[in-house]
Amino acid sequence: MFDNKGRTSLEELGEFGLIKHLTDAVTIEQETTTKGIGDDAAVLDFSTKKTLISTDLLLEGIHFDLRYVPLKHLGYKAVQVNLSDIYAMNGIASQITFSIGLSSKFPLEAIEEIYEGALLACKHYQVDLIGGDTSSSAQGLVISITSIGYAEAEKVVYRDGAKEGDLICVSGDLGGAYVGLQILEREKNIFLENPNIQPDLEGKDYIIERQLKPEARKDIVELLAEKEILPTSMIDISDGLASEILHICTQSAKGCKIYEEKIPIDQMTFDTAFEFGLDPTVCALSGGEDYELLFTVSQNDYEKIKNLIDITVIGHITEEAAGCELISKSNKVHPIKAQGWNSFIKSE
Repeated sequence: MFDNKGRTSLEELGEFGLIKHLTDAVTIEQETTTKGIGDDAAVLDFSTKKTLISTDLLLEGIHFDLRYVPLKHLGYKAVQVNLSDIYAMNGIASQITFSIGLSSKFPLEAIEEIYEGALLACKHYQVDLIGGDTSSSAQGLVISITSIGYAEAEKVVYRDGAKEGDLICVSGDLGGAYVGLQILEREKNIFLENPNIQPDLEGKDYIIERQLKPEARKDIVELLAEKEILPTSMIDISDGLASEILHICTQSAKGCKIYEEKIPIDQMTFDTAFEFGLDPTVCALSGGEDYELLFTVSQNDYEKIKNLIDITVIGHITEEAAGCELISKSNKVHPIKAQGWNSFIKSE
């Protein structure tokens, strides 16, 4: 993870010295940020717009494994995971707070890498880092991020707005992050058995990146606005397609039909899943961590959306009594079940 060369103990800086060291390079870009880091609280001004707030907690050993997750990638991913929730509300992300709990095993240089990744994400998504906290941790590395954004009241999209007949759409492709994780776990286990064997990741860059450095789909929100398409419901895909469509259907009191042949799966994901003896469709349905957007639109918007690159229509909303169904490639009907990742299930 890191060596002792050039290692600076956090004791040398102390908490306030660490905060000052990490935040000296922070700049303010958003007009909505009246006051950022440097006082007891940040001050934001969103005028007449609705404010959106979301918080995520990432724990070492539960949400990430430092044996194969680079610290810079971890900082970047931690930010984008949280921003994804703002985009899933059809909002504009504008600020974050970044809090971190860490043990004495982490030198300053390691924390700098995490913050470097976080600040790269802030720059990429044009959000301001406006505060946070640092603390010691006896249970490994802990990262907590709160993202803040805004949207006009009539443009906020919730999970409960799907209507019967609406088209079900998804951005990007699915399953890649889960299959990428299988590769990383395989190589970790090989390394633990024989540290002299180098990781074999050649030719798998795309799906490895889908796991280590996913990208929140701010561009899809911007594209929909440009095309004057307002989704009727929306959610980001963090726990798998099946889990997320069931959230929309449950909260909208509707059913759905999704067609397996329409689910977008990258060829590398497809081939690698088979190498692991996995069904690519199951990886898309239950794998999670793709951070694509799943949303519904009125059939009246079909002409606007049908030719948009990186958006796929995969099914439609039905009446609640019809249930939630997957139509397989062989035209068989299967009930959709949520089998996504559960952080409260004990690992073996």
